[in-house]
Amino acid sequence: MKDILQAFGRAFRSMLHPRMLALTIWPMLVALAAWLGLAWFYWDTWAQWLSAMLAASDVVGWLQQHGFSGVLRYSVWVLQWLLLVPLILITALLIAALVEMPLIVSFIAARDYPALERRRGGTVAGSVVNALVAVLVFAALWVVTLPLWLTGVLVPVLPVVLSAYLNQRLFRYDALSDHASAEEYRAIRESSWGRMYVLGALLALLYYVPLFNLMVPVLSGLAFTHFGLAELARLRRVNKLPSPPISTS
Repeated sequence: MKDILQAFGRAFRSMLHPRMLALTIWPMLVALAAWLGLAWFYWDTWAQWLSAMLAASDVVGWLQQHGFSGVLRYSVWVLQWLLLVPLILITALLIAALVEMPLIVSFIAARDYPALERRRGGTVAGSVVNALVAVLVFAALWVVTLPLWLTGVLVPVLPVVLSAYLNQRLFRYDALSDHASAEEYRAIRESSWGRMYVLGALLALLYYVPLFNLMVPVLSGLAFTHFGLAELARLRRVNKLPSPPISTS
């Protein structure tokens, strides 16, 4: 847990640097402007699509027949927001991961890990594929769990759990792709998956803090870069330790 909190604290410290502050807010603002703009023009169209989908279900049909048509309108409104919020989140995180992570990694490596050798085990294509897989799995999990959202079951927990997955899957590759070899990346991923998930969950909790949640995409990149490079430095130190002598007794 200590290394998770260290990465979290170092990310806050790094975010206060003018170069990082310049990157901090615009991913979320761009995502908000893009999706709220689309919602302004297409909200009624989306509502019609969702209404048609829900009306085809047996449960909603039964409710309408028995005078509960308001349930359909309420369900459509809730579903629209439940789909819009993750789209905004995904867009902001993708901007941070694909556009800003190279700048973040170079900044942190130069300041905190100048002696760490760049073995360039990752590629741009690998970063894009990793981002696509992360988004597709996150979107599938969000859709599959929609019934739980509508019934109120696990509502306080689901956003954190799903966002934690997205955070760790989206940022771990880019944090290490420039410095770690392919073998080193696999070793860190296998040994640190649980801790990276906890770090992702801590960052996900910050989305509940008004105004500060605008900074979470870049803060996530900073935190995972600090965590990943620290783990890589530790792994290389361990690998350089001399082997103990073989006992002859």
